[in-house]
Amino acid sequence: MESWTIKHFSQSNPAGTGQDDVPALLRRVADSIESLGLVKVQDLVMHMEITAGGDWPSLTVYFHDAED
Repeated sequence: MESWTIKHFSQSNPAGTGQDDVPALLRRVADSIESLGLVKVQDLVMHMEITAGGDWPSLTVYFHDAED
């Protein structure tokens, strides 16, 4: 059986006011993806944590180098 490893990172807005701002989170994640250079995004998974301060979404980005 063939296998391979994929890189990933998770990101959320800072805790507190605005932590539930999904458009802001998407912009932050887009900036982070661009800073990686040439990569191919394989998958995006959104998670929602319920905290005392309200909803706190995060995104996990799965990617690999464009050369792979």
